[in-house]
Amino acid sequence: MARLVALILAYFFLVLAIVGIIIPGLPTVPFLLLAAWFAARGSERLHSWLYAHPHLGKLLIDWEQQGAISRTSKVIAVLMLITSWIVMYHRLDNVWALAGIAVLFVAIATYLVSRPEPNKDR
Repeated sequence: MARLVALILAYFFLVLAIVGIIIPGLPTVPFLLLAAWFAARGSERLHSWLYAHPHLGKLLIDWEQQGAISRTSKVIAVLMLITSWIVMYHRLDNVWALAGIAVLFVAIATYLVSRPEPNKDR
């Protein structure tokens, strides 16, 4: 039963990661990491597929081995955070909510930018 739940959650988080590529404000990498974690417990086939994927696999391997995020991923993530905040600015009237979201987004951006970039030698 636990294996089935892990498999369902792996696919759920994989779908969220893929949707996060398209929709600003929805994170991709955290959902991808969760998908890989649950796949390791629910489906060796899905886990292997994730790590062998030409784009997703590199993100997972860089994070797992080096705690690293590529410069391209950082730039895209920060631009998506800025875009998301601008959209919310035009749609929300609550100044406190906007300020809270801004603080959260700055914290996320700071964390992302502070991560090392993948070592090309590996």
